[in-house]
Amino acid sequence: MNSLPAGGGTAEEAQTSMRRPRRNYSPQFKSKVAPAAAKGDRTLAELAEQFDVHPQQITQWKTQLQERAAAAFGHTHPLAVENVDVKALHAKIGQLTLENDFLEVALIKAGTLSAKR
Repeated sequence: MNSLPAGGGTAEEAQTSMRRPRRNYSPQFKSKVAPAAAKGDRTLAELAEQFDVHPQQITQWKTQLQERAAAAFGHTHPLAVENVDVKALHAKIGQLTLENDFLEVALIKAGTLSAKR
């Protein structure tokens, strides 16, 4: 038999009102929990109680840590930029600098930009 809330609502309303709101964990927090789980000196239940996180969540973070740990020592950097044309970038910087200087002079002559900058 389902117990209904004191206000007389349905059992579904009682369940939704008792749910804990979804929590978002910071990367710093995850970086504390995952290595603690990887050490293996405490059980998942103990870690879950200590950090107030579900054991399945700890298992997921531990798995992610182990999968991505190899990338830290690999030859390819995940944020490495592919074949950048440095000459083209330098040319674009030069063009933008010239345009910026031209517009600055034009604004000073028009009196809308102070000469002190």
